[in-house]
Amino acid sequence: MRGLDQCKEEQNLEKRFLELSATAYQRDIITFSDFLNLNEQNILHTLPKDKLSSRIVSFGGYDPAERQMAAFIPEALYLRYGKKELSADEIGYPFCALKISPLNVRFSEELTHRDYLGAILNLGIDRAKTGDIVMDGPDAMLFAHQAMASFIKEELRRVRHTSVIVEEVELSGIRYVPSYEEIRGTVASVRLDSLLSLAFSKSRTKLSGLIEGAKVYVNGRLITNNGYQPCEGDVISVRGLGKFRLESIGGRTKKNRMSVTLSRYV
Repeated sequence: MRGLDQCKEEQNLEKRFLELSATAYQRDIITFSDFLNLNEQNILHTLPKDKLSSRIVSFGGYDPAERQMAAFIPEALYLRYGKKELSADEIGYPFCALKISPLNVRFSEELTHRDYLGAILNLGIDRAKTGDIVMDGPDAMLFAHQAMASFIKEELRRVRHTSVIVEEVELSGIRYVPSYEEIRGTVASVRLDSLLSLAFSKSRTKLSGLIEGAKVYVNGRLITNNGYQPCEGDVISVRGLGKFRLESIGGRTKKNRMSVTLSRYV
């Protein structure tokens, strides 16, 4: 039953995407989805191109954002602007950035991403209305639908036992660069399961189950083949574990293994 329910949800999501695309074309306006997780983005970007009536551009507030909002843009709009590409400001995504800060840093707890997410969801907010939560020292930055901004600013007063204050900041001024640790090592081949084993220090057998279980994405696209070979610059995300970028592929060692460099986001 669970598989049937999941299939039905995916069909409804596909239908919704096609409706948004058709509306953008018919009314000559930009339409927007809610924030999409990796699986929803994969469904969107694997839709047959001949069924879509518009272009699709996704953005989550900063370049490597995991949760992103899709904009369905009619071709006529590009002609009107006289451009092949439109900036995020020109597209006008209907979300904002909210900075959540402890009222008193000295007496605040050491809060985690999970703490902030739990506090926000406890307000009764649909997860689809919020994007990434990024940590910045004692503060957190939340990307949220504009319709939710005032409610969150008024209602979010505490995260765990720490009193907090919420203020809106300009999206255009955000220059968030995620922290990462560099991992150098060797692999028998640049297969997806080998790279996951190096990145997360776990056995290939266990990680192969995650790949086959539809929990691994490369550049936002679902990959279920253990032997898939990513390229330099690809970002690999594993639900429940984290994500990393394949920075470089070097030469072979004396033991005929490939040297690779990864950047794992922390």
